[in-house]
Amino acid sequence: MTLKLVPDNTNIGFVRLRYIAFALTLALTIGSLALLGIRGLNLGVDFVGGLTMEVEFKAPPPLDTLREQVDGLGVGQSALQEFGNARTILVRLPLPEGDQAAVQRVVSKVQTDLKAKYPGTEIRRTESVSGKVSGELIQGGLWAVGLSMLAVALFTWFRFEWHFGVSTVVALVHDITVTMGFFALTQLEFDLNIVAAVLTIIGYSLNDKVVIDDRIRENLRKYRSMDIGHIIDLSVNETLPRTVMTSVTLIAALLALLFLGPDVIFGFTAAMVLGIVVGTYSSIFVSSSLLISLGVKSRAEAPIERGERVVRAK
Repeated sequence: MTLKLVPDNTNIGFVRLRYIAFALTLALTIGSLALLGIRGLNLGVDFVGGLTMEVEFKAPPPLDTLREQVDGLGVGQSALQEFGNARTILVRLPLPEGDQAAVQRVVSKVQTDLKAKYPGTEIRRTESVSGKVSGELIQGGLWAVGLSMLAVALFTWFRFEWHFGVSTVVALVHDITVTMGFFALTQLEFDLNIVAAVLTIIGYSLNDKVVIDDRIRENLRKYRSMDIGHIIDLSVNETLPRTVMTSVTLIAALLALLFLGPDVIFGFTAAMVLGIVVGTYSSIFVSSSLLISLGVKSRAEAPIERGERVVRAK
């Protein structure tokens, strides 16, 4: 028995829904940009520099109380955030001047004070990044995302036509913007792990879009007398079983990691789940239908290449 998530001979009119999809895509993009501008990202220590301690309490105090106690130690102004659950709190402090020994003195001071006031408290991990290194990491992350988008545009341009390159980049920009808007909304920590997730989302979405674009190009040559809208609907429906099966299996694995995996990869996994959902949506409803708006035509008037077989649409 074969499991089929998409029935045979599925014929959904995706092109007919393109204006609704375009409006939704525009709304999500604008909303995400607004969240990024208003709330901003909760940048991790990788990007802002400083000292971060992950502290686990048996009975955690209110955050305001804990903040006053840490600030009273004379180690700088602290920023606190729950991490994964109410018992685990991230404590961020300015990076002390000096070498690694100065960092260890601050960690020991905070640890000694918290353990004395809250027995059973444990510092699970510490991270420290200097301001210079964090600036280099921000620059490196931006270069990585920017160059990957440029490579995608060039690849799809030369692999197909410029229309396909533009539609793919528009869809990828939407995918990335919505993912970052999600982090601005939830204020989950945005660190290098999330940059890695964004790059992975770009790779997944690109693979999905190239499969559909390749089928569109094949059908443009095969059905020369067919309307471009019908060709796009046919191509998306033909690749729909593969698209849905790939997305569902990946999401199933990621959901297991999201709910059962360690807290340290929670943000990465959440970004991947959202990125796959949004990327699948943009591949099916946005990038392919956008080809019509960009002026892709059927090949009815194009010369037939030698050895090419033409199938007339019924």
